[in-house]
Amino acid sequence: MSEAARDLSPGAPPAVAAAASEERKGKEPEREKLPPIVTAGAAAGLDRGSKGQISTFSSFVSSVTQKKEAAENRSSPTHLALPNIRNVRDLPPICLDVRQKQRMSMDSLSSEVKVPPLPEPILPSQPKTVKDFEEDLEKAEATGNWKTVHAFYITAFDSFTELNAAFKKDATASFNTIEDSGINANLVNAVFDALLNTPQDIQKSVLKGIINSLLQEWKGPRTKDDLRAYFILLQNPQFNITSTYVIYAHLLRQIATLVEADHHFLVHWLKKLSQKKFKQLVERLLQFVSLRLFPAKPEEFPPLTKCTWWIPSAAKVLALLNTANNLVHPPLVPYTDFYNSTLDHIDLMEEYHTWQSFGNSHSRFSFCQYPFVISITAKKIIIQRDSEQQMISIARQSLVDKVSRRQRPDMNMLFLNMKVRRTHLVSDSLDELTRKRADLKKKLKVTFVGEAGLDMGGLTKEWFLLLIRQIFHPDYGMFTYHKDSHCHWFSSFKCDNYSEFRLVGIYA
Repeated sequence: MSEAARDLSPGAPPAVAAAASEERKGKEPEREKLPPIVTAGAAAGLDRGSKGQISTFSSFVSSVTQKKEAAENRSSPTHLALPNIRNVRDLPPICLDVRQKQRMSMDSLSSEVKVPPLPEPILPSQPKTVKDFEEDLEKAEATGNWKTVHAFYITAFDSFTELNAAFKKDATASFNTIEDSGINANLVNAVFDALLNTPQDIQKSVLKGIINSLLQEWKGPRTKDDLRAYFILLQNPQFNITSTYVIYAHLLRQIATLVEADHHFLVHWLKKLSQKKFKQLVERLLQFVSLRLFPAKPEEFPPLTKCTWWIPSAAKVLALLNTANNLVHPPLVPYTDFYNSTLDHIDLMEEYHTWQSFGNSHSRFSFCQYPFVISITAKKIIIQRDSEQQMISIARQSLVDKVSRRQRPDMNMLFLNMKVRRTHLVSDSLDELTRKRADLKKKLKVTFVGEAGLDMGGLTKEWFLLLIRQIFHPDYGMFTYHKDSHCHWFSSFKCDNYSEFRLVGIYA
């Protein structure tokens, strides 16, 4: 009940009581209303600083409090008093409806009071040409003032967006074709060729920008601009230095984990590189693998157990380069340039057995998954040892079968026994190999018909020598000798029976 109603005595005249009742009906809805939100007109009267800036929120609250305290001194029964607010933290909670009204009221504020909207992000434009960069570089070397060059490197390598803006032929074009990456290769080469000759603070700024770019949160699939950034960063000569290998490893990992469609684009862009740049990429990756396997200073790198993904990532990127090299005729570099001689000194058979057990599965890495990096010497070692192990395994199995059938073991069963005539060396050898195909993986033992003697290695060696002379003799007609290349090649005559060629294959 209002104070006006309490002042009325029970014996008041009916007219007065009716007037009071009407007054209560008119005033009752206003009690439920909250204090009015400050409008543009009221806001315009707020105190401002000497420079015309809007006063702080606390001063605004103080002005509202003073007005409400003055209104409390009036005897209006319909006024809703606010608590005495001295601090922003003492503000009463505002319900959802009031928040909504506050948001709606912002539209009616004057342009002076409204907070200016955030500007739309502006994509950077290509800042320099090759000529501009070279001129800035010459000035910096002559004057010792690297400020302009430093600013370019900081901006260009700040993010993937800036990389594309700096090095794309047209920053607004998409270039979503495999044949044209849309990158200004001449500018990329000029910038990277000069990088190692710049002051240390510039080189550190570039590495810092690359780290920030690689650590950016990955949302969704990569765009072609991201692929272009990877393609550019892969050519950075700073990654020849072991102190940058941690950054380099993360770059390789992100490239290795791209989807197959993205790898397809990268392969076709890589084949467009110059022979010099392509070879540098291959050598850099091979050096990265070698130093990870046999570090000169182990303390420079994290423990091998904590970075097992380093070498698989490098091998995957090497596979992309090898694919790109094979797409070009003639290849950009010889296939031997992909050989890593360091692998000759690791446990090759362990790598081979891992590959046999897991194949090309990503669960276990083996260099045998990437045979193009294994040298001929290493492959020869693997084949020889595997052949020896298979011969021992087959001989052991034959012995076990003989014993299980309760038959007397014969030592000859452990060998591939061949009996041949000197006059029919090729035909007899072919017949023997055809009949004893199940024993091909056993150790070879040769006997010449009509000749006494035990094969302790000499007869087998003689058989090989005689067989080679007869097969490759020009009169025999299987192979033709080319004087220019000093090689034998298959004869051009038409052959209906290729069994003798199979013999050569088995022999080899």
